[in-house]
Formats: sequence, structure tokens, C-alpha cells
Amino acid sequence: MQAERYALMAGLFRYPSPELPGAVQACRDMLMATCPEAVPDLDRFATWVENTAMYDQEEIYTRTFHVQAICYPDLGYVIFGEDYKRGEFLVNMKREQAEAQNDCGGELPDNLVNVLTLLPLMKDHAIRDELCVRIVMPALRIMLKEFETARMAMREKMLLRKHNAIVLQGCEDGNVYGNALNALLTLLLSEHIEVENHVNELPASQAFIHGAATCGTCSTPHPKTLKTT
Repeated sequence: MQAERYALMAGLFRYPSPELPGAVQACRDMLMATCPEAVPDLDRFATWVENTAMYDQEEIYTRTFHVQAICYPDLGYVIFGEDYKRGEFLVNMKREQAEAQNDCGGELPDNLVNVLTLLPLMKDHAIRDELCVRIVMPALRIMLKEFETARMAMREKMLLRKHNAIVLQGCEDGNVYGNALNALLTLLLSEHIEVENHVNELPASQAFIHGAATCGTCSTPHPKTLKTT
């Protein structure tokens, strides 16, 4: 099943552990066979994992997704921000996770890892495809914007000025999670590009997904306006 590839990719975005190198290798083997265009991004991440001590991996993970975060891993927050639709989305994602019996651990049901592990468990493939096109792919594009060089530099200056914070300034590998996210987006595009190109023709199979394109109070662009250059 193609969707099982996403559960495999979820291993890249879990908190670093001794299992991470094996997860990276499993993803590389899968991408070589099914989506080789994503391999260069993954290789940079793999090199960093191989050459970085566990303590430093943990620190960069935390600063990427949690403390002084470059981006947040909760897709509903990325798409809807503080808009009330995020609450609706979380309620419905919790239901989907429960129906699929997908263990979310201590994270929210819209956490990137939990969404990726949910995808192969969803019985309704039309809803799964719509979740990918209306939520996951647009969220990844928004997240990747935060890894752009100019934004990273501006963020570091702001944190140093306002909080005297210790940031990833000058850290050569400070944005490797951007490579991992881009590899994931490339994989999603390889399967869903045709669906995305006809996103306006998709039925509103789930209001909490359709709201990502129709929300009138949040500033989230339509998925097709978020394509990378």
C-alpha cells in the first residue's frame, strides 16, 4: 500500500532516539525504489544524523519544533492558527485517530507524526487523499517557508535582540529538518499531484478538511497558491 510509505517517513520526525539511523535507512531504501527525486534531501538529513551526537540531535529537534521553534508540528495550528476552525479540526482528527485505533501517545491528533501514521489506516481513500491535499501538503509548504535563509536570519536576530536567546546561529546543520520535510513533500507530490491539480473539483467529503480551503476568518491560502518555486 502506497500510504504505508508515510508511516515510514513519520520516523524522521519523532524525537531523536537510537532508532533514528535505522528509520532513516528504511526511508532511504523506500525512496530509492518509489520516489528517487526525494533522496538528495533525505541524504543530507542522513549525513547529519550519522555525524551528530544524540545530545545535539535532541537540541536541534527541540529548537526546530518546540522551544524557539522554527515551525510547529501540529498541522491544524499551521493551517488555522488560533482560528476557531482549528478546534473543530482537532475534534474531528481525534475521532479519525480513535476510529483507526492509532495511538497518538502524548501528542495532539494533528501532530505530523500522528497524521502520517494515520494515513495508511484510513479506510476511506478519498478522505485520505483530501486530507493530504487540503491539510498535509499546504502545511508542509508553510512550514518550509520558515526554513528560508532570510527568514532564518531574521528570526535569529529577533531572538537575540529581544530575549538574548541561544539560537542556532552559524550552525551548519541547523535546518536539516527542512530537508526531511522537503523529502516528505516530494513524496506526497509524487502520488497526489493530479489530485492537487483538480482540488477545486473535490467534493466536500469532510467539513473539517474542506474548511482549509474555505475558511473566511483565517489567512490560509488555497492549497494551489502554496506551491514551491
